Amino acid sequence: MSLVRLNIKGISYSQTQNGAYALILNEVDGDRKLPIVIGAFEAQSIAIALEKEISPPRPLTHDLFKNFADRFDIIVKQVIIHKLVDGVFYSSLICERDKIEEIIDARTSDAIALALRFQAPIFTFKNILDKAGIYLKVNPKKEDEDTEDHILMDELVSNDLETQEEPGESFKTKSLEELHSLLDEAVSNEDYEKAAHIRDEISKRE
Repeated sequence: MSLVRLNIKGISYSQTQNGAYALILNEVDGDRKLPIVIGAFEAQSIAIALEKEISPPRPLTHDLFKNFADRFDIIVKQVIIHKLVDGVFYSSLICERDKIEEIIDARTSDAIALALRFQAPIFTFKNILDKAGIYLKVNPKKEDEDTEDHILMDELVSNDLETQEEPGESFKTKSLEELHSLLDEAVSNEDYEKAAHIRDEISKRE
């Protein structure tokens, strides 16, 4: 199976869930986006890593992992989002020490927070992107406005946010036709978190 490289496009607020965010990954050589619902703590940690000028007074958990790895000459070479089951993404850290590679299981949000700190590339398999990727229609008036897909990083960093990953809005009573219609509407409204939940419900049925 071929790997597809992803970049982090940004983080958007959840429109429906308190304490939940949608991490938006962008296909490097394509137009598809991969929204992944993450908790507030992980969103905060990723936001801090994206904002190079922000340095927390004490190491966060992911910073501690990075410091620990540096001390013992452990390198995270890449992150691979390798599986999607019932709307949950599974990831692996490909690590190296003394020229020996190890694969470590990780939550996708944690893996990406670490990838940023190690400047490691992020990949997924083509079949996962085919199943879960979302095409977004580009509005020419907005394509140069980075803030459309980003939260206000300073606000996320400064807020004392609770860690919680709540389940998304229930779409179980909707038909597939209704779900596809709702997905198109969510994408048009740039509500990535809702789009991710709808996509996951569609994936469970197809």
